[in-house]
Amino acid sequence: MTKSLLPLCRLLALMALALIQSAALAAAPDPAAPTRLALLGPGDSVTMQVYGQPDMTTTTYVGNDGSIHIPLAGSVQVAGVTAVEAAERVEKSLRDGGYFVHPQITITLNQSRSERVTVLGEVKTPGSYAIDPSTSVIDLLAAAGGLTPNGADTGYVRRHEPDGRTVSYTVDLRGLGGTHDSTPLDRLQSGDELYVPQAEHVYVYGEVSAPNMYKLEPGMTVMQAIVRAGGITPRGSERRVEIKRMGKDGQYVVSKAKLGELLEPDDVVRVKESIF
Repeated sequence: MTKSLLPLCRLLALMALALIQSAALAAAPDPAAPTRLALLGPGDSVTMQVYGQPDMTTTTYVGNDGSIHIPLAGSVQVAGVTAVEAAERVEKSLRDGGYFVHPQITITLNQSRSERVTVLGEVKTPGSYAIDPSTSVIDLLAAAGGLTPNGADTGYVRRHEPDGRTVSYTVDLRGLGGTHDSTPLDRLQSGDELYVPQAEHVYVYGEVSAPNMYKLEPGMTVMQAIVRAGGITPRGSERRVEIKRMGKDGQYVVSKAKLGELLEPDDVVRVKESIF
């Protein structure tokens, strides 16, 4: 390699190093970002390890009374605390019992069965589901079998706050779990309730190929509803379309429809027979 090429090679090497460092910084987690740690509870599977004492490594379950059984120390209450706090309790128990002077304990949560969220409404399998700190709204919907055909595009997460209040957060289910506002739904919490209401509908009948009730999509027009119903039959006329809509006084009003008109929940669209 000639001397004239050496500076260029060094420059290229420095640029490559800078790109690698920049990518590493971008991928690194934000240390200031809050992380919710799982709290232990009955049914959780945990593994305990004692530094320098491999024979004491044990895997056990949190009992119904909220305790785990530890060799030498016996039962230690761990319900309602994190794995790190549980390890500190075990360390104290071993010190107080005179078994170790400075025990170093590590407790790992293997499987959480105590943190659960209830799924209700228009999902295929409503029920109670176990979650962990990484479970999202979409993960929960997948566990519940997904939405039924009548499921709405918007759901609600009800959360019981520590101060006794129950707060309801709106969730855009079409946006894969994104929220309409800045509510803290990046992670679900034990005790949350996800409710998926029934979607709003419109009715299309008359001279259409498939008269029926149809889900009202955002921004749906009269023409789109007719297309959803299979289109107008040869006997029908797009110039003879009516909308039956509930008025403010609680009475239905029938009016001539424009094909580009936006539909409202429970509208009834009728395509009438051509007069020619």
